[in-house]
Amino acid sequence: MLEVPFVFTINYAPAVAQISVKGRAQVRGPKSELKKILNEYTKKHVPPPIVIQSISNIVFVESVIITRTLNVPPPIPLPKIPLTKKKKLSEPTYRA
Repeated sequence: MLEVPFVFTINYAPAVAQISVKGRAQVRGPKSELKKILNEYTKKHVPPPIVIQSISNIVFVESVIITRTLNVPPPIPLPKIPLTKKKKLSEPTYRA
């Protein structure tokens, strides 16, 4: 088992809040894979995507719960509805 330290920070614009979550994730698996991850870590390489994604998923959900407690908007990007311009009706090519 490996323990992977992490820091997850959310900044708001405008600066109404900043949320930082620090912790250690436990990574389990075959000894050969754990040894490979540890060797890459000591060489200052990025952890495997599955480790980063797993940590991000859990911490993101926790940050949503924290934002409800603080009464600030959740760190979920809101969908943007494209503005539609009214089409100008073309004038007829003939007049009666």
